[in-house]
Amino acid sequence: MSKSLAKSGIIVSFMTLISRVLGLVRDVVIANLMGAGAAADVFFFANKIPNFLRRLFAEGAFAQAFVPVLTEYKQGKTLDEQRLLIARVAGTLGTLVTIVTLVGVIASPVVAAMFGTGWFLDWYHDGPQGHKFVLAADLLRITFPYLWFITFTALAGAILNTIGKFAVAAFTPVFLNIAIIVFAIWLGPQLDQPEYALAWGVFVGGAVQFLFQIPFLKRARLLVRPRWGWRDPGVTKIRTLMIPALFGVSVSQINLLLDTFIASFLMSGSISWLYYSDRLLEFPLGLFGIAIATVILPALSSRHVDKSAEEFSRTLDWGIRTVVLLGLPAMCGLIVLAEPMLMVLFMRGEFTPEDARLASYSLFAYGSGLLSFMLVKVLATGFYSRQDTKRPVKYGIIAMVSNMVFNIIFAIPYGYVGLAIATSLSAAVNAGLLGYNLWRDGVLKRYPGTLTYLTKVALAVAAMVAVVLYLVPARSWWLAAEFVDRVWQLALLIGAGGGTYLLSLLLLRVVKSKNDISY
Repeated sequence: MSKSLAKSGIIVSFMTLISRVLGLVRDVVIANLMGAGAAADVFFFANKIPNFLRRLFAEGAFAQAFVPVLTEYKQGKTLDEQRLLIARVAGTLGTLVTIVTLVGVIASPVVAAMFGTGWFLDWYHDGPQGHKFVLAADLLRITFPYLWFITFTALAGAILNTIGKFAVAAFTPVFLNIAIIVFAIWLGPQLDQPEYALAWGVFVGGAVQFLFQIPFLKRARLLVRPRWGWRDPGVTKIRTLMIPALFGVSVSQINLLLDTFIASFLMSGSISWLYYSDRLLEFPLGLFGIAIATVILPALSSRHVDKSAEEFSRTLDWGIRTVVLLGLPAMCGLIVLAEPMLMVLFMRGEFTPEDARLASYSLFAYGSGLLSFMLVKVLATGFYSRQDTKRPVKYGIIAMVSNMVFNIIFAIPYGYVGLAIATSLSAAVNAGLLGYNLWRDGVLKRYPGTLTYLTKVALAVAAMVAVVLYLVPARSWWLAAEFVDRVWQLALLIGAGGGTYLLSLLLLRVVKSKNDISY
């Protein structure tokens, strides 16, 4: 069981790695083009809103509700019945998203005012930041249709994941990154406002992602014509599961939007510093946390349908142990190397050393919550695979309220860094509630060797951190060094840290027995 999951996880992680590397290249290009100024703030704002809605309508809540139901159909229904379900889901979801997309494009000033209230108030009172509101409304008209494209892309990806074709969906985001890079390099320098080029890159990238998956659906005989089916039993079940999941699975995204809302009242550059630090956080989160959650959701759903309780628990335990094995060193690495990574990746063009320093503070705060973010992704599958979407909503509400309280506590003295601290703490609250209740349900079990395993991983991470701290040069070296030297030095530090961690795992014999990591 774990070998099959590990193989699928490696495939998804490898494809995700390609996407995330190109995503970093994209962000390097953006940083060079616009830095962390007002225009960058507005573009990141205009890009964040359709991406937030994407998590609601597509990759997040929808996938968590759709995959378990489609798994039931796959194991107990004919191919024609599966095709009919997909057609009615596509038609119903597509109609709703089309309406939302049209409203978003037409009412973009209203949307910009809702989420960028600070800019709107400045515009209303003829303040110096008022131009940000006008620009945000213009860019939203271009980026909002991305929601329509990515919703159908996510639907296709969920179908392919359910039948075990993980690589296609994991590779698809590559095309968005390529589109933004091409438009930034080709069109950006020709425009007085290069942020418009980036917005059109988002639009085109969304369309290409949608078109890329169509041949794979056709080959699997699952490409169907969308049909309206609001009252179809399968659609009814999916939307019943999806409505509470809309909130539960998207708590972290709602928290990030709240951060954006508050940051619109803070100093210029706050949204950009949060964005660049969040992008580095998303790299290991997507590579490990989301990849593992993506792989185990269909497996857990099958175990639930088969009523294999013990296999269900072991699959979930495998996911948690793997997240700890990969997530804990990634978290500590982000914290220890926050500023050097930002300097190497973004410190050129309009992105200054001061921007790198300020963004490193929020990366340190976000990074401290990386393991919690990953655990939320994996632990949530323990509920959604059993078609239990109500309780994660309750825990999500508690986490979001906690985030608001933490924002008040930390944002006033620490500004944008306080927003990142609050987000990480709320993720810890969410992960704790999910884990505790899975344990109380008897789904999450403590298997022999668990404490020993966690202790060994923690010791290996401690050795890694000690080596990196010993080798890392002072900040003055990073500022004075040439770009190539900075790249080699960062690669050396990552290599030394990774090598130390792997060697420590071998010396501690972390994978020596069946109870340690696999079954």
